[in-house]
Amino acid sequence: MRYLFIGLLCCSLTTAHAQGTLRDYQRSETLKKQLADRAYHIPRQINWQENGTGLVYMIQTTKGREYIQVDGQTGKRSNAFDQEGLARQLEQALSKTIPAYQLPIQGLKRTATGFSFDAEGSQWTYDAGQLRKKGSMSAMNRYWGDRSRGEQVRRLYTPDSSHSAIIKNYNVYVRNERSKEEFPMSFDGSEGEYYSSDLRWSPDGTKLAGTKTRKNTPHLIYLIRSSPTDQLQPKLETRNYLKPGDALPIQEPVLFDIASRKQLPIAMDMIAQQYELSDPDWRADSKAFTLEYNQRGHQVYRVLEVEAGTGRIRPLIEEKSKTFIDYSGKRFRHDTPDGREIIWASERDGWNHLYLYDAAKAQVKNQITKGNWVVRNVVHVDDAKRTILFAASGQTPGEDPYYLHYYQINFDGKGLKALTPEAAQHEVTFSPDFSTFVDTYSRINQAPVTVLRKTTDGSIITTLEKADLTEWEKAGWKAPEPFVAKARDQQTDIHGIIIRPTNFDPSRKYPVIEMIYAGPQSAFVPKAFSTNTAMHELAELGFVVVQIDGMGTSNRSKAFHDVCWKNLKDAGFPDRILWMKAAAQKYPYLDLERVGVYGTSAGGQNAAGAVLFQPDFYKVAVASCGCHDNRMDKMWWNEQWMGYPIGPQYAECSNVTHADQLRGELLLIVGEMDDNVDPSSTYQLADALIRANKNFELVVVPNMGHSAGGDFGERKRRDFFVRHLLNVQPPRWNAAPVATEETPGKASRSER
Repeated sequence: MRYLFIGLLCCSLTTAHAQGTLRDYQRSETLKKQLADRAYHIPRQINWQENGTGLVYMIQTTKGREYIQVDGQTGKRSNAFDQEGLARQLEQALSKTIPAYQLPIQGLKRTATGFSFDAEGSQWTYDAGQLRKKGSMSAMNRYWGDRSRGEQVRRLYTPDSSHSAIIKNYNVYVRNERSKEEFPMSFDGSEGEYYSSDLRWSPDGTKLAGTKTRKNTPHLIYLIRSSPTDQLQPKLETRNYLKPGDALPIQEPVLFDIASRKQLPIAMDMIAQQYELSDPDWRADSKAFTLEYNQRGHQVYRVLEVEAGTGRIRPLIEEKSKTFIDYSGKRFRHDTPDGREIIWASERDGWNHLYLYDAAKAQVKNQITKGNWVVRNVVHVDDAKRTILFAASGQTPGEDPYYLHYYQINFDGKGLKALTPEAAQHEVTFSPDFSTFVDTYSRINQAPVTVLRKTTDGSIITTLEKADLTEWEKAGWKAPEPFVAKARDQQTDIHGIIIRPTNFDPSRKYPVIEMIYAGPQSAFVPKAFSTNTAMHELAELGFVVVQIDGMGTSNRSKAFHDVCWKNLKDAGFPDRILWMKAAAQKYPYLDLERVGVYGTSAGGQNAAGAVLFQPDFYKVAVASCGCHDNRMDKMWWNEQWMGYPIGPQYAECSNVTHADQLRGELLLIVGEMDDNVDPSSTYQLADALIRANKNFELVVVPNMGHSAGGDFGERKRRDFFVRHLLNVQPPRWNAAPVATEETPGKASRSER
């Protein structure tokens, strides 16, 4: 009996301290439900009235969704409308039950007479207590990969309507609208090399500018929809999808003089080897138009001016980089109304800043912003006052360099004024006239406060909302902890967050799971308070979850960003590993012998790359919809970071060509209808792993597009980590779905 008692006691202790058990899954599901819609008084869907006199927004309260209106000048706050009355009218219109504090409305706006919004696929107005249906919402069906430009037929008129232009038989025709005489301006257009219908009349109506396009060969990807909802048999679908190295259209700028009916030649030497050429943009005085030229490879970018009288082309601004110009994330240009000055964003001094150009001299007049910080966005340029309203990060010493603040500065670089002084992430919505703005400021571990401010000096008019996290705290939610460690250079700070479970016990050992996305287009560790609980739900199973921004991501110095150049396999791994080692030194309960990683899209590439390129550190990975070989992915994203022409760096960074290096555990998830990242990228990695005789798991989700896998994929991901990091068999989901701790006898959704 003594030995039996000891054995039962040991089993009891093991169960009490186990991780990844059914009870942990139940607690995770319970936490999700306890937190959902219970972070109160955080404004969403903020919309200003067009005349700037007021705004509306939605907040969650103990009642549900409440809609608030605010006077834009005084900050006086009140209920936007009678929600009970609107709910009753919506019920009648839709023939379904509509709870007053669960109104299914989006895009609520204040109008001169009431409100407008979208609901249930239709547009509505609610004026003086009367609901009216205005029509159906228009669907946006254009696929991102379609690059068709200037092929639609349309007639364009001069500002005084005296003449019009149209494309006929691939050529430009002009018609005198008084005499109705129509005459050709070009004769050499053809199906393969046509004049674009995106024509631009000069303001005085004497010149016509446009482009002539030489078509490229399309690149199609093929997707099999195995389980269509409208028929039994599968469907084959195609998408236009240019990949690195594919041929691009060639755009030739054209200029026509209407009086002489002649075309003025424009030299092509400044715009050869195009990635993209913009449409013409005329100066107000009709003396010239400008173009923007992005050279293929993204190492040369020019703003060009074409003289209307001669066709002579000259550069106004030229950017060059030995690595890449971040045209997709940092390009900004503003021309003053008279065309004499240009405000331009550049990283030429190692940080993203604004410069004022003299357009006539094609020279910098002065640098507007400067320092070891980053201009993130230009909100508004006031040409009359010669001031710029912009967002930036890193300007305040000693503060998290990613915190977004808002500033105002003069064209001459003087008078820099901070409008959002609190040391936090600021999410703002400006009034239409930019005189006031709503500012919600928070940290990942600090509840949001929402205020109405004056743009003149950032002073607070009134406090609109203070978030209430009482219900989250009752549920045991633990705020993420910001953590900072040194990068591979032992000088640069690397920032991340640590998320612990609600039943955290520092005497235990916890495997660490990194949620990774190292795409160079931005930075990804959240800085503001977030109601997204997915990482918290994962932690509940017995993990500590982390997220880190390593070198090679954006929003820091150019040198920090350049680490990714032709080197996406790096993914900041040296910095991430050092960061986790520093965290484990401070917190010994972090078990770095059991490290997992997961991500989607570029994060899927990173997750698989972690166990291929860093197998001594990362032991388990789940990669969803990954671009596992950058030659298989979309052109614009991959040539931006991996370079052009295609070289050996593509194979060197490929997960596919390094599949034989797998030593840990790998789960691949892919949606069969992914038209963002070609699903064949995942299939080719699977093929390479099979040929290398490696064990792995593959989940293909029918009908799903670009995704982490949906609820089913989430369950598979969590089970995979439980099995391989905790050495525990997950619950048998086919036998019985998981129940929450709140309702142990009632089944809840088993997908999570």
